[in-house]
Parts: sequence; structure tokens; C-alpha cells
Amino acid sequence: MTEREIQFMRYWEENRERESKWQYQLVIGIPIGLLFSLPIIGIVFTSRYWYERADMAVNASLNPTVLMVAVFIISVFVAIFYKRYQWDRKEQQYKELKAKEDRERKSGSEPVQQ
Repeated sequence: MTEREIQFMRYWEENRERESKWQYQLVIGIPIGLLFSLPIIGIVFTSRYWYERADMAVNASLNPTVLMVAVFIISVFVAIFYKRYQWDRKEQQYKELKAKEDRERKSGSEPVQQ
């Protein structure tokens, strides 16, 4: 095993429980969620410059409260979903490295550090 793999295993053993909590995933992932959902607001408010008919429809039926709630829900969903996906990838990588470490121990060879 390389030094980088060993460092990752140490890091993940220390942080996997903290990163698995949805509150942590929300707080850390909210910038990604906002990056994903804020363009919706930009499109809605700039539509008058590029599509007049869309501007008329927005002005006729858009409730700002509904828009803000929708943006908030999209942000929260994307934030948690994205961080959960990252957590799953790291967990899978950890399990693969753990299996590799077990195979190396069973074969009698010491882990190679680079």
C-alpha cells in the first residue's frame, strides 16, 4: 500500500462517523446546492431581457415566496445528495483499501510505503 492510501485510511477511520451525519452533509454541501439552485432565480429575474413572453408569464403568476421555498428545497436536496454521494465513494474506497490491506497481511508481505 502506498503512503497516500494509508493516510486516507487513517483520515477516513477518524472522520467517517462525522461525515455520515446529514447535518454535516447539509452544512458542508450547501454551497454546492446554492450553486445549483441560484441560477433559477437569475433566469427568472433576467427573462425580461431575453424572452418577453416568459417575463409576462412570470409577472402574471409568480409568487416570490413559492420561488424562495423552491430554491431552498432544491439547495437542501442537492447539498445532502451530493455529500451523501461523496461519502459513499469514500466509504467504498476505504473498504477496498481495507480488503487490500487484509490480502497483503494474509500473503505475509508487509505493506509497502512510498
